[in-house]
Amino acid sequence: MNLQLGLTPLISLLAGILILVVPRMLNYIVAIYLIVVGLIGLFGATGGRFG
Repeated sequence: MNLQLGLTPLISLLAGILILVVPRMLNYIVAIYLIVVGLIGLFGATGGRFG
């Protein structure tokens, strides 16, 4: 069984959980999420394929 998870869905899940737990941090969580997803898009990082 080969399970490949992308990095972006994991970051989205983490951001969603953080927003539920700490709703006052919404602006910061969304800003960090957008920056990280943008960097992943620019550099083409995929989960599990390093090296």
